Amino acid sequence: MPATITIRNNGSIRIDGEFTILDQDGNPFDLGGRTTISLCRCGQSSNKPFCDSTHKSCGFESMIVARALPPPAPKPT
Repeated sequence: MPATITIRNNGSIRIDGEFTILDQDGNPFDLGGRTTISLCRCGQSSNKPFCDSTHKSCGFESMIVARALPPPAPKPT
């Protein structure tokens, strides 16, 4: 099943399905077989990049509504 990413209002980024999370060097996180994970958006988690629900107590607010992005800029030649 392909991954689905949900941006939760006032909360985390939730990923469901088959996915791999890599650090900047390309090393995979060991997710312990999880097929659902939440990533921090508030920046206050003590378990970054994963959510620990700190957004509920730190006053994080962010309402997200789906929208169309403009076409990507052309690549320089």
